[in-house]
Order: sequence, then structure tokens, then C-alpha cells
Amino acid sequence: MAFFALPDAARSAALGLTYAYPHIAAQDEPLFLRSLDRHPGRRVGLVSGGGSGHEPLHVGLLGRGGLDAVAPGAISASPHARQITAASMAAAVDDKVLHIVKNYTGDRVNFGLAAEQLREAGIEVETVIVDDDLATAGSGAGRRGTGATLIVEKLLGAAADQGTGLAELAELGARIVSRSRSLAVTARAHTSHTTRKPAFSLGRDYDFGAGIHGERAPHRVSALRPTTYIVRKMLDELLDPGSDTVFPDPREGVILLVNGLGGTPELELLGISALAVEILAEQGVTVAAVPTGSYVTAQDTAGISLTLTALDPGWLDLWSAPSQTPLRLPGPAGSYTPPNANAAPRSSTTPVGPGSRTVLERLSRLTTVIHPGLTRLDQAVGDGDFGDNWASGVHGALDRAQRDNTAGMATLAEEFRENVGGTSGPLLGLVFSHLSRALGDEEKADVAALATASTEALAAISRVGGAHVGDCTLLDALAPAADALTTAAAEQNPAALTSAARAAATGAGATAEMRSRRGRSSYVGDDHTLGVPDPGAIAIAALYITMAEVYEPQHARHIPSLDTLMSAGS
Repeated sequence: MAFFALPDAARSAALGLTYAYPHIAAQDEPLFLRSLDRHPGRRVGLVSGGGSGHEPLHVGLLGRGGLDAVAPGAISASPHARQITAASMAAAVDDKVLHIVKNYTGDRVNFGLAAEQLREAGIEVETVIVDDDLATAGSGAGRRGTGATLIVEKLLGAAADQGTGLAELAELGARIVSRSRSLAVTARAHTSHTTRKPAFSLGRDYDFGAGIHGERAPHRVSALRPTTYIVRKMLDELLDPGSDTVFPDPREGVILLVNGLGGTPELELLGISALAVEILAEQGVTVAAVPTGSYVTAQDTAGISLTLTALDPGWLDLWSAPSQTPLRLPGPAGSYTPPNANAAPRSSTTPVGPGSRTVLERLSRLTTVIHPGLTRLDQAVGDGDFGDNWASGVHGALDRAQRDNTAGMATLAEEFRENVGGTSGPLLGLVFSHLSRALGDEEKADVAALATASTEALAAISRVGGAHVGDCTLLDALAPAADALTTAAAEQNPAALTSAARAAATGAGATAEMRSRRGRSSYVGDDHTLGVPDPGAIAIAALYITMAEVYEPQHARHIPSLDTLMSAGS
């Protein structure tokens, strides 16, 4: 159960870690942590990161024998590219860095953008994508990265200390991932840090194949089944999940990771460990190491995950190599130097008038109203972070615009690109960037320019995120808005933005009947997503409705309310 609502969980946790472990330092703006004690034989810097709420991953592996730097995102949201770039520059050895990335869209997009920026700066970058979760093997987004991330980071950390080069580390990482499989089962959902209630109810069932962000599983198993049955079923699927993902030959033995998801007592984890070792022995599988504990958590979820890694010769030595990281060697209290609070705010030469600033102010008010509903909808179809990401971006942009006297749409673009992680940050940043080129602070909107900007934003998001119209994403609201603006511009319709707002709202509503093919909602199965509109699409509808209300108040009163959409899926 989560009891304390921290004002900024990722930063607070970073500060606490530096107090406890003096070999770790934190840098703010952008936030990242790094080890101050690098092994002298290391030729490559190791960098990882991801959403907060999974501790002790990744920060627990900072230090000798582990990672050089970690970029922590907000709860269940990937770090943004600026964090990753800064962490990588601090960690690079001889201008070489290896990224270890869990297979989530937001993580891949932001680490990918950071890698491009680093290469432009002359730093060599290789990436290891961890995709071990069998529960999502057939989804459009592929297998998620979960428990095997701990094993990858430990083995690569030991190899890096031995002086292994960048290309060799990347090849080793890919080999470890290819020989690793994971599955998770949850008995109780995590507590939402927004609503302070369980994200969903499981009743008398277990979710079989759940994700570490609170994503619902595609299958359920009765909680009346004995624990031995659950553990055996998990291991059976790990060892023989199907012809296309057959478990590798474990002749060298396996590492069996018995992992708690945050709300499972140590007593139960140790008992499950014993059951798993016995079941594997029955099948002739030798367990060479059994790390047992809450290592890759899902906040306070009551549940477990099992990971099997089939060892290659020499890997057990890497696993056993000494390390100096928080997971193994808790240290005395350290110190922390806060960032310079006297830094001058950034200035902007963007002209300011009544237009897009008014859009931003009105959008901020609407966001306050719809924030809980967006969270509830995203909990039903994903991991529940979208409402928080959207609200932090919109409200943060308004604060910045008022402080720096900048234009609304341009400031939205800057805020989402720089300070909002997850998938939504960079993708919505693209939308606002394109719209800002057409929508300044003039009193009248240029409909033709907005039509072009909306169409270009649609194409850019499809290129970067890989989604298309019909995949049940924000594109399904953006595309009809762009089409409506294009038609209205050609017809010189005085209610062009109102038509676009209606089209966006209709498109957002239509996502409730679409099968999710991209993003996290594709992981959870049709039983959970059908009937629930995509929260990203609703946010896009809110944006176009707000623009219509500002620029066409005489027509906008005829736009349908978002209330009906927000109540869907209740």
C-alpha cells in the first residue's frame, strides 16, 4: 500500500540515494545519477534508466561491477532524451557508451533520440534492447523488458570491468537477452499515486502475464489454484512457450530470478524460490544461481515474476564477480549538493499576443478537469501514467510561458520535448512543434497553415512512433482533425476549427471500438481495451476543442462536451 505522496518522487529518491551511498552523485536539470567510483579497467560507460517505481532497478546497480549512470523518469514514464544524453556524456569512457534499454515505446524513442545526439557530439553508442517478457510476445509492440534487465546489467557490468570493448559488450548483451525469458503474475494491483486506490480490481483471480507498469494481463488464473500450480504453469511456459520462442539449451545451468513486484513478502518469495528450484530439478534443469527478492518492482503490486537465463560458459563467473552497488553494499550517509538555484531563466524572442497563450491558459483549466478521467482510462488500457504526463506538460508549459513571457503553443512544444518522458512526451512535443509554426499569438488563426501543420504532425508521429491511423492511438483524433481543416480551408469555411474539433472528438470516441495494435494498450488484450477510448486521442480532441473555443467562440458552443467520452469504460 502506498501511503506517502511525494511532490517529485524521482528527484526525492535520487536525493535519498546520494545520502545513503557516498559513491553515487545526483545531478539535477536534467536529472540523472552517476557512480563516482569507476573501475580503472573500464573502457566503456554503461548507462540505463526508465520510469521510477521499479526500484531497486536501475539505481541499485550503480557502481563498480554495474552501471556508470542512470536516467530516472517519472513514475512509470521513460526519462526524456535530455536526461539520457546528459547521463551518457557524464558516463562515457574514451567517448564510448552502451545503452541498456527495456523494450517500451517511450524508452526506445527517448534513448534513440539521445543516441543520435550523442553520435553527433562524437560519442560512439551501442544499444542493448531487453525484451524478455513472454506475455507480450505476439503484440504489435513486441516483448516488454522486465526481470532480465537486472541480469543483463549485472553481467555486462562485470564484463565492462574486465576491459571488454563496446562492440563486444553489445554482442554479449544481445546474447544474454536472447537466452532470457520472464513472466509475471499479480494478485493485487498497485496503488495509483494519483487516486490513492488500487488501479484495478482482480477479484478472486490472478492476472497471468502482467507488466511492471501495472498493465493488465491478457489472461487470468483463479486465485483458488494452489501456488504450486501457478509456479509450475509459469515455468512450463518459460521453458516451452512456443515454436518461435523456444527456450535455449540450458546445459550450463540457469539463473533463476525470483522477483517480487513490490508488495510480496520476503517469506513468500523464498518459499516460491524453493518450489521453482524443485520443479526445475524435476525437468532436469540445473539452477546455478537463485537471486530472490524485490529487484524489479511495480510500485506496491502484490505479485511475482520469474526469469530464466540459460547460461553460456563463463557467465556464472560474471554473475559471481564482486560489485560495489547499493544492492550488495549499502554504505554510510553521503552528501548532496543541490543545483544552482540562482540560474537565470531562459529567454525567448517569440512574440506574445492574445492567441496561443490564451489557448494554453484555457487548455490548462480544461486539463485540471479531465486529469482524473485520463488517468482512469489509461489505467484501464495501459499503465495509468498518461493523465499525469499530460497534466505536468500542460501546467508546466503555462508556468513557463507566464514566467518567460513566451507564446503558448511554442512553449507547449518545448515543455513536452524537454520535461515530459514516456511515449507521450516526445510524440505530443512533435504535435505542438508543428502547430506552433502555424499558430502564433495572432488574434485570428490561419486555417490553411493549421491544416498543413496538422497533416505534417500526423506524418511525423507515424514516422517516429510507428503507429498508423486505426491503431487506436492519438492519431485517430489527429487525422480527422487534419482532414476537416484541409476541407474547411478549401471551402473557406468560417467554422473551420469547430469542424476540426468535432472531427477530433468523434475520432477519439471511435477508438473505443478499435483493437489496439500499437503502444502499451496493445499488451493488455481486447477484453480490457474494447469499449474504452484512447486517452491520448481524447487529449488531442481537448486541444482542438480549446483552439475552437478561443478562435471561434460564436461557433464552438455547438461542439459536443468531452463528458460523454470521459465517462466511457466506467
